[in-house]
Amino acid sequence: MDETSSQSLDPDRQKELVSLITRHQRRIFSYLYALVPDRHAAEDLLQETNLIICEKFASFRSGTDFVAWACQIAHWRVRNARQKFARSKVTFNQEVVDAIAATASSMVKELDARHEALEHCLGRLHPRDREMMLTRYEPGCGVAEAAQRSGRSLQAAYKALARIRKLLFDCVTSRLAREGAP
Repeated sequence: MDETSSQSLDPDRQKELVSLITRHQRRIFSYLYALVPDRHAAEDLLQETNLIICEKFASFRSGTDFVAWACQIAHWRVRNARQKFARSKVTFNQEVVDAIAATASSMVKELDARHEALEHCLGRLHPRDREMMLTRYEPGCGVAEAAQRSGRSLQAAYKALARIRKLLFDCVTSRLAREGAP
């Protein structure tokens, strides 16, 4: 790391750095994932972005928009990594990547509001239904695994998941409307 590394920060600035990175990892990852061909590439770029954030945090002005600053760093990491993605089946020219980046950046607050509403609504589900839904979307699991863990038949699991999805959709929509979310 250079002279602006996080190691040369005073303890309060180090705490601020850790707090901001921890609080906004999901948003930065979501931004990256919108720009690259797969989840693993986004995870790799997130790690690279985090290193640069740590190296350059001394230049970040407290009180300004950390997510915008971090996403700008992420955007440049993506631009630098484009050659690596050129071998991928799906490639975009730079204008498309820039347009996606602008759209992803403008949607951060909406996606955060939706995520918070979904967390709230998941918390309101019956524990058996919540567990089944979380199992269904756990990496490597499917409906069959969710059915088995919940003690339901496959057909009953499909019906239950459809019902739960509708409940969650209605709950999230209602909550966002009440809060006047973007």
